[in-house]
Amino acid sequence: MNKFYYESLSKLDAEIRELEIETACPIQKTETVIPIIIQYIYELKEYVLKRGFKNTEEEIQFFKNQKPAIVSKLIYYNAIYKIETKKPNDAKAIRKYLNEELRKLKRFFDNNLEFYKYYRTKNSFLDEKLFVRGKHDIKWWQCHCSTGRYFQSC
Repeated sequence: MNKFYYESLSKLDAEIRELEIETACPIQKTETVIPIIIQYIYELKEYVLKRGFKNTEEEIQFFKNQKPAIVSKLIYYNAIYKIETKKPNDAKAIRKYLNEELRKLKRFFDNNLEFYKYYRTKNSFLDEKLFVRGKHDIKWWQCHCSTGRYFQSC
């Protein structure tokens, strides 16, 4: 799994770097990069479905660290595309627009702060609930996701 993942990530990064150099227009760049990332995600999914995981630790590693490294690129380029295609032409309007987009990003980050803290501090006590398929606990998710208190008791 690791070999396939790292080779795929390396190829994807190389393709993106090449397009970053070749294309100056952010909209054209994102329109080219997004389908490439989607193709890599599809190939990774096919590999996982065909091969499976050796154990729970490998599955957690994949869903906690490996898949997000590629999916985050898709999220980033989708955000850039949305921002660039909606950006107004007027200089004053651009500043206001970008400040509003920044507020939206900050609000999203603030709404997910507990998860970010869990992830960035490399905690693992909830890994089996968060990153293993088929371990979905509806009671846990309803309590923690609906209240925004991911890691506090109900």
